[in-house]
Amino acid sequence: MSRLEELKTRIKEALPGLECVIGWQKGYDPLHNTPLFMRSDADVDKLEWGPLNVHNPAVYLPLFRGKKVGVVVKGCDSRSVVELLQENLIDRDSVVIFGMPCTGVIDLTKVKGKLAAADAPAGQAASVATDGKTVSVTAGGQTVAMPFLDVRADKCGRCQFPNAVLADTYVGDPIAPTTPATPVDADLAALDAMTVPERMAFWRYHMDRCIRCYACRNACPMCVCRDHCIAQSREPHWLTQEDTVTEKLMFQVVHAMHLAGRCTECGECQRACPMDIPVLALKKHLNRAIHDLFDYQAGVDPQAIPPLLQFKVEEANIKERGW
Repeated sequence: MSRLEELKTRIKEALPGLECVIGWQKGYDPLHNTPLFMRSDADVDKLEWGPLNVHNPAVYLPLFRGKKVGVVVKGCDSRSVVELLQENLIDRDSVVIFGMPCTGVIDLTKVKGKLAAADAPAGQAASVATDGKTVSVTAGGQTVAMPFLDVRADKCGRCQFPNAVLADTYVGDPIAPTTPATPVDADLAALDAMTVPERMAFWRYHMDRCIRCYACRNACPMCVCRDHCIAQSREPHWLTQEDTVTEKLMFQVVHAMHLAGRCTECGECQRACPMDIPVLALKKHLNRAIHDLFDYQAGVDPQAIPPLLQFKVEEANIKERGW
């Protein structure tokens, strides 16, 4: 029995006691898998596992609070589940977590770039096959083979959690974390190399392209105050609907600040952005500051309390006295 078939069997065994189990299924074309809400054995048979499972299903869990649900997770997804538990946004007794080891997911932007370079129309993708080392996409009657490492999502190149951090059912043997090619994240290294004026120009350029669709917010599993988001609140009225760089940058900075110490760097904000704006870099920058100050990494320890959600009279790495 394959690992996927074993996982399906375990889900079917648990399904009678659950509202549903959230996973992935084949999407509207071969390049896309989409979220799947399994409520019957027939639904479970649709479950997919592989490099096309790019979505983070943890984003749906707060919507099911009060009901018992299951969720299938990759390692990065499980960190989001842990963070939701830490903040009491979901209940541990109401969530059944299924996991398998993940060897990485593809970045569709990179795949489309490879297809474009080969003059193969991505919109006519007929099939996708992967053996773990190569991704072969047939589009417009042409098959383009691309090394998996060339189209792998950037986050996977530095992944330290290929296995679920927390799982009730885990199928398969745990695998070793990825060894990063460089010790410093490329996004942060590029920003660190800029002067302050250069950095501002960088963000103003990207914010000018933002269309304020809020896909970044909607895809984020930790953005749970959508009905009261500053982008839509009129009491108080934090932001206008003006299509200006200032307003868009204001939203993104507040969004990043609200995720300080909470972001698990699942990358959904950046993946969902239709304009390919590198919004994840803002969260990474704040995560680095939180790690340096509080020695804390989001979504790793279910019993931990995020540092900005608690108060201490004295912080070990913040010298408030004796200046």
